Amino acid sequence: MEHGLFRHRQDRVPVGVFLAISLGDLAVYFYVDGVWVLLAYSLAMALPKGIASAWNHHHQHVPTFRRVWLNRLLELAYGLQTGMPTNLWRLHHVLGHHVNYLDQRKDESRWQRSDGTQMGELEYTVHTALSAYPRALSLGRRYPQVLRPFLIFGILTWGVAIALTVARPLPGLLVFLLPMVTCPIFTAWVTYDHHAGLPTSSHFEGSYNIMNPWFNRLTGNLGYHTAHHYRQGAHWSQLPELHALIAPRIPAHCYTRSFFDALLPTAQPVPAPEEPSTPG
Repeated sequence: MEHGLFRHRQDRVPVGVFLAISLGDLAVYFYVDGVWVLLAYSLAMALPKGIASAWNHHHQHVPTFRRVWLNRLLELAYGLQTGMPTNLWRLHHVLGHHVNYLDQRKDESRWQRSDGTQMGELEYTVHTALSAYPRALSLGRRYPQVLRPFLIFGILTWGVAIALTVARPLPGLLVFLLPMVTCPIFTAWVTYDHHAGLPTSSHFEGSYNIMNPWFNRLTGNLGYHTAHHYRQGAHWSQLPELHALIAPRIPAHCYTRSFFDALLPTAQPVPAPEEPSTPG
């Protein structure tokens, strides 16, 4: 349902939060010179900017605004926070990973080595982070209409960050460039637990799900990961309802816990593992 400038009214709050982060970045960049304050700010914003990657991801699946120029402005803000500019997610993730995630020979976020063995967490993180831009460019040859904005606004986003750093080196480095380099690494790391160790041809058995409500509030229901892959065009606000519809088809081993369960425990149940079948 359309609501003014937004395609979905649920996007108003997250957009407000991440635009406020952008304003905070600019304020610190222009008015703070102390190295310790800049370091403290950079560390404090590491997790919020990591979370911004999840919302940037949602935006690349379902554009936030009805007008293209507003989406491009939002993508510039997300790009300066996360290092992932316009259409990087769309090429690598939407047109790549979502199409190929059940085939580890093709998956852009593959967790298997070429010999079929499972990568470790560190290996996957490094491999996925370093290959994101090259794989997006490779996919872009098949989708030139998506590649063109990626190239234009990718160059613009990194150009702005570099120009800000040249003008004010220490604030530019700690407020913009450092997060833009580290955030894709963090994002690759947290995505390891989305699919690793689930070799299958079934959408209902190919993703891990996290039911912790705090995790899902902060990430826009990314814990409903089977539902997200089952219908990737669904808006993030629709994922809990979609998950409820398909939950009977999701096996218990496709549920897992996150570090939020240790920090913010809840009574939210996680299905027990299936009992091994015995001969009748």
